[in-house]
Amino acid sequence: MSCCGKEICSGCQKRAGGSICPFCRTPAPKTEEQIVTRNKKRMIEKDDAYAIHNMGSYYHDGSYGMQQNRAKALEYWHRSGELGYAGSYHNIGTYYDLGYGVGVDKKKATYYWELAAMLGHVVARHNLGVVEENKGNLDRALKHYMIAVGIGCIESMENIKELFKDGYATEDDYEKALSTYQAYVDGIRSELRDNAAAFNDRYIYY
Repeated sequence: MSCCGKEICSGCQKRAGGSICPFCRTPAPKTEEQIVTRNKKRMIEKDDAYAIHNMGSYYHDGSYGMQQNRAKALEYWHRSGELGYAGSYHNIGTYYDLGYGVGVDKKKATYYWELAAMLGHVVARHNLGVVEENKGNLDRALKHYMIAVGIGCIESMENIKELFKDGYATEDDYEKALSTYQAYVDGIRSELRDNAAAFNDRYIYY
């Protein structure tokens, strides 16, 4: 939330109706300019990593009145990552993986995904598994996928399933992945999240 810097789950967002922040009770911004102004304020006053990340995303997308500028996006994401925001490191890794605004550099992509994964970023962890699987390091790939499954990555669950079908993962591995993923879903399940998921597919969390 650009008002107070808090992140909220989809159930709380739906319950708030998008009109007021559930944490600080600040009314939601009505214009893109107000959103950008709030993010800039948090950047200046709090050196807030999430607000800095958002500004990088605006430059990446060319949204919220910003001209698309991938060099600026990288600049903001580097600053945000150094402040501990995992999503920024993940995005930098993706830039190097795909060559957005920089030359394709798979080693740098892996390096930044590793930084993001160490900060708990689930997609970055999954990506590391894919990197290792593509190299033929299936034991290492499985370890990454298992970690990602434990923090809710259904894509990693599917990859473990394929490794099992192809004979590269054991039945015990597959059963462990299934139980780990179920434990994750059970741990975050709530009536509010279920209501939000029923309301709109983008809120599905399992």
